[in-house]
Amino acid sequence: MENPINPYESDELLQQYLVFHYANGPEQFPYPFGGADALDFPKRCVVDGLALEQLPADARALDLGCAVGRSSFELARYCREVVGIDYSQAFIDGARRLAADGRHPAARLDEGSATTELAVSVAKEIDRSRVTFEQGDAQDLRGDIGQFDCIIACNLICRLPEPMRLLCRLPELLKPGGQLFITTPFSWLEAYTPTENWLGDGAQDSFAGLRTALEPSFLLDARWDMPFLIREHARKFQYSIAQASRWVRVPGA
Repeated sequence: MENPINPYESDELLQQYLVFHYANGPEQFPYPFGGADALDFPKRCVVDGLALEQLPADARALDLGCAVGRSSFELARYCREVVGIDYSQAFIDGARRLAADGRHPAARLDEGSATTELAVSVAKEIDRSRVTFEQGDAQDLRGDIGQFDCIIACNLICRLPEPMRLLCRLPELLKPGGQLFITTPFSWLEAYTPTENWLGDGAQDSFAGLRTALEPSFLLDARWDMPFLIREHARKFQYSIAQASRWVRVPGA
């Protein structure tokens, strides 16, 4: 049987994620009730996810599962160098266009085949030259990628075939005292992750499994819930609640 096409390479999801990452609040969710608390998730992954005041002035950041790059650009406000990596070539191509031009057309689906053409953009005050994007597998990062002062991996863990391959690599990627921020709704699906690789004894307690994988190399600094909203069309939205956790790399562990 042939492997199914990766949905993250489709133009439909590229457009959806451009809107998710960059469209303003009313463009995404124009209603006066519910949903608004879950907007700006990629930005919140940086400003809420990291203790920004603790980053060194010349910080180097890694954004794993960067999609179309909003969190990577937000990291560039605080970090000298940012590397954004995603498995989807379509997403990386979109992020690179935003890095080069500062803008990207986006077709927001409204109803049926009706769309609204948006021109999403990176904030003008962000130095886009600090950010580089590359297509890659978070489970098999290149050997010369180096070390980082902070790493974020947002809504990635439960889309990896073998999440432990990444989790076991993280200690060598993060400098002692560095920060790791992870979000995941723990939406385990066999289409992405074989059942035997679900964290927490077959997802009986996924966070416990994540904690076991990270300790003692990492110390849990904070844990909370983070909602996020993905627009499908004008009357249908994905409202999800990610488990967010910030960790500190333990020196010598």
